[in-house]
Amino acid sequence: MSDTPKFEVIDRRKYKADEEERETPRTESQATAATAEPAKPVRAAEPEPSRGPQLVTSEPEPVEDESGYAVMPPPPTAEESKEQKSAYDASAQRLEDLVRAQNPGAGVQPPVTFEQLVQQFYVSAMIQMGAGAQEGQRPRVDILGARQTIDLLGVLSEKTRGNLTSAEDRMLQSVLFEARMAFLELTNMISMPGVPPAPPTKPGKR
Repeated sequence: MSDTPKFEVIDRRKYKADEEERETPRTESQATAATAEPAKPVRAAEPEPSRGPQLVTSEPEPVEDESGYAVMPPPPTAEESKEQKSAYDASAQRLEDLVRAQNPGAGVQPPVTFEQLVQQFYVSAMIQMGAGAQEGQRPRVDILGARQTIDLLGVLSEKTRGNLTSAEDRMLQSVLFEARMAFLELTNMISMPGVPPAPPTKPGKR
């Protein structure tokens, strides 16, 4: 037996070629998978919400005429006023019948007169100036409210001039004079404390 070792030459090119053939498809598939990005789903554009009719909150400005007064709607017709007056009278009569049924001793209510209208303004002005307070209580004075009420009497006097009887005009002028005099006395006591109020001027003297 010979002791010389035997050497076997192996052609590695064949194995190398086989390995490259097996690795090449894998490498290409991996590269393709790495470089390719998954397709993202495309969302359809959402339609804008339709805007319906919107409420207008701004109030229209009042229309004024040349004199500066707000333009009023047209007045009711004569037929409309007549129908409304009839319905008002019937409703007032039903109310009066109910009151008299609950209180048989109550008489028929008298119609409202011009004198009652003037007296209502006069009494309101005097109460606003402290009249009618109970004894021992401090009167509550609303001097600005009293002035407004007295001015309303003045407006009534101006607007009814030439349309009153002599008795109605005399009554209105007397009430207006007394109310204005009471106002002067009260404002003198408020503005100048300690100074006695001026004596009331008699009618007919200046």
